[in-house]
Amino acid sequence: MDRCMIIFYIMVYHEKRDGVMNYQDERLFIGGVGVHALVEEFGSPLYVYEEDTIRERVRELERAITYRPKEIKYACKANTNVEIMRILCKEGAGIDAVSPGEIRAALNAGFDPSRILFTANNVPWEEIEYAVERGVMVNIDSLSYLRRFSDAYPKGEVCVRINPSVGAGHHNHVITGGPESKFGIPHSRVDEIMDTARERGLRIRGIHQHIGSGILSADTFIKAVKVLVDIASGFQDLSFVDFGGGIGVPYREQEKRIDIVKLGTLIAEEFSAFCDSYGKKLTLLIEPGRYIVAESGYLLASVTAVKDGEKHRFVGVNTGFNHLLRPAMYGSYHHILHGGKNSGAQVPQVIAGYLCESGDTFTRDENGIVDRELPVLEEGDIVCICNAGAYGYSMASQYNSRPRPAEVIVKDGNARCVRRRETLDDIFESSEAERR
Repeated sequence: MDRCMIIFYIMVYHEKRDGVMNYQDERLFIGGVGVHALVEEFGSPLYVYEEDTIRERVRELERAITYRPKEIKYACKANTNVEIMRILCKEGAGIDAVSPGEIRAALNAGFDPSRILFTANNVPWEEIEYAVERGVMVNIDSLSYLRRFSDAYPKGEVCVRINPSVGAGHHNHVITGGPESKFGIPHSRVDEIMDTARERGLRIRGIHQHIGSGILSADTFIKAVKVLVDIASGFQDLSFVDFGGGIGVPYREQEKRIDIVKLGTLIAEEFSAFCDSYGKKLTLLIEPGRYIVAESGYLLASVTAVKDGEKHRFVGVNTGFNHLLRPAMYGSYHHILHGGKNSGAQVPQVIAGYLCESGDTFTRDENGIVDRELPVLEEGDIVCICNAGAYGYSMASQYNSRPRPAEVIVKDGNARCVRRRETLDDIFESSEAERR
């Protein structure tokens, strides 16, 4: 990509991003705070989130889906930082949780149990009990657990996850509907769900689906909506229908944003028509995760080493797939910016992490390393990896016995630390204490 295209992309990118990130005098600013100042105060590597972007994304969905009543349940597996969850709680969102840890985080963030849905997949039974004891509704995705639930909680209320005939996503690892998916009760066995509920006095208050992640087509999402409302018509006494999440964001320059107004309009039309035929207005649920937080987040890293190999110029940084797994796991693309330069000569470079793994590179696809045209990076420079707010820190690990970075929220030129940087003591202290 030539210099003009890079500059054009940056301008368009900023416009899409509400102007929160920008360059000032060849220095990158996020939420009004310079990345050099952020690294100087909080260290590197560092996760940075824009509060305004988080709020705007959930408000966009609220405006786009005109149907009432509805609830936007944030799929918090995308990012479970409690301060981010508190922001969304204040915005009126609910929570889609998939573990006791996420339930606990939601409760700590101030969510009422009635606003949390626990979606269980192959979990130990004790996790079902954990949710029920805290007043959280369970979303069951197997007939065996549906029967066990009815035995444990006679006349209890439950949601059921259906596996529709539709699956979609940016990678086959994230397609969660269709015949290859482990999730949900096959739609062909709906009669068994209803028979089980009728025989055991179980009250099915909601049905749910989730077809995959990273969907950028409103029409693809609506195909699954049509399938689920058709299935819902066979259930009596529903309170809500949950269409899941999976709404994507553009990661690559050529990708277009999903038409969120079109999506909201189509969902509202389909669900309104269904409720008219069903005979009462049900609550519409939708569970975005990535859409709300992905574009708010950046991973800042410092250049530690530069070496010219036989085929590539390797720019080494002080982070790796232990902090951002998506490129190594999916071959995912993340736009990368020079923290101190947005112009000048562009040269092909590979951004490489510090882990003892050949796959630890950020400029790659599913087949391996791909050079990225970037302004020349040197030791001491700052690299900014964009769209890292979803499935970044939440998938981070201590691989190679390396601590996880701090997390910071920025707004109106101010930054506040919302999770401190880990230390080696955090990794080893408990095991060493037990040994003593």
